[in-house]
Amino acid sequence: MKYKLIPRSNPNDPQAAKKLYASPVNDGKISQEEIAEEIVALSSLSRGDVANVIDSTIDTIPKYLLMGKSVSLGDLGTFRVSFSSKGVNNANEFNVAMISGIRIIFTPSVKLKKLIEGIHFEKA
Repeated sequence: MKYKLIPRSNPNDPQAAKKLYASPVNDGKISQEEIAEEIVALSSLSRGDVANVIDSTIDTIPKYLLMGKSVSLGDLGTFRVSFSSKGVNNANEFNVAMISGIRIIFTPSVKLKKLIEGIHFEKA
């Protein structure tokens, strides 16, 4: 995996000298169609079958997240919804407008995490 060095300042001390930090280099994007083609080559499924499964998965995950469920995709990992809110002293003071920062969190599986343990780095 390629990296580059990026100068960043210390948010706790903006006057301090910037330090260089490694940052991954994005080497492009693989499309859903390209992933489908690779799966077709590894299986007995047609391109349409694979594309349909990927599309259906993308359509189905949000349905369950909106129901408050986490969605496990086995050795890939798990999706869940997270948010933050303002604090109140008692429940009567709270209203849903105090909820913010709604996001989807992806947690990779143990197997997926292990795949990157032996990663090799090179400067871009």
